[in-house]
Amino acid sequence: QVQLVESGGGLVQTGGSLRLSCVASGASGGTFSRFNMGWFRQAPGKEHELIASITSSDESTYYANSVEGRFTISRDNAKNTMYLQMNSLKPEDTAVYHCAADPGGDRLKISPAYWGQGTQVTVSS
Repeated sequence: QVQLVESGGGLVQTGGSLRLSCVASGASGGTFSRFNMGWFRQAPGKEHELIASITSSDESTYYANSVEGRFTISRDNAKNTMYLQMNSLKPEDTAVYHCAADPGGDRLKISPAYWGQGTQVTVSS
C-alpha cells in the first residue's frame, strides 16, 4: 500500500515562499516513477482543486490559472519525492494542500488512487 506524507506547510506573509514536499513510501522499486503526481488544495467553503500535476514519463506539467507563474511542481524519482515550490504567495492561497498519486497512464488531469493527509498553508495579509 502506497502512503504519501506531505510536509513544508506553515504560516507565511503575503509575497513569501514555501516549499511543500510529498514523500511516497510503500512503492516498490521504480513504482513511484510510474505515477503521475499532483497537488490539490481545498480552502474553507471552496471546492477541492487540482492546482498542479506532473506526468510519469516525460514530466510534463499542468498548472491551474490561479497558480501559473508562481508555483513550480517537480519530482525526484530517486527520492520518491514530489515538490511544490510556491512563490509570491497570496492570502487566497490559504488552504489545506494534499498530494496525490495516479498510477494510470500519462495524463495531466490526474485521477488519484492515493492521497496524503494534507498540510496547512496560511498566508497572512
